[in-house]
Amino acid sequence: MCFDDNSEKKLNTRMIDQRDCEIAKILQANARVSNAEIARQIGSAPSAVFERVRKLEERGIVRGYHASVDPKAVDLGQLSFMFIRSNDRPGAVTTAARLAEIPEILELHHVAGEDCFLAKVRTRDAEALGRLLRERLSGIDTIASTRTTIVLDTVKETFELPLSEPASLDEEAASA
Repeated sequence: MCFDDNSEKKLNTRMIDQRDCEIAKILQANARVSNAEIARQIGSAPSAVFERVRKLEERGIVRGYHASVDPKAVDLGQLSFMFIRSNDRPGAVTTAARLAEIPEILELHHVAGEDCFLAKVRTRDAEALGRLLRERLSGIDTIASTRTTIVLDTVKETFELPLSEPASLDEEAASA
């Protein structure tokens, strides 16, 4: 969450200030944008932007820069989500570590509820997905069950976090 420089919460809960928030929004939309262009958009000096970006990277707030590749163009058009239940003992990481090694699993989340993990999976087609289930996942003896949902069409997919303008202190007090 971004907070205004004047926010009383700045000292305790601020991750980044408003200027850094503006820079992060611009970088999320286009990671290849130059520091000079960022500076122009936010009304700052390029050297100041360079220093702020460097600090955002050092603090791990900006974790990297990536190209968005069309999955269909590289023959990975089948998107699915898998709910995976394991019989790991509480606190064990055996299943998670093994699943994380599988390249077709793009995201792996430890979840609460009936299942233990939610995985976002990309394969060429349903046949390749079936092979992944039979050959790779069935080889992990700590997996008790899986449920797979095949995506028919993607309506929205983004990596941009919804960085919003900070609420005023009056609005925060009214909602409390």
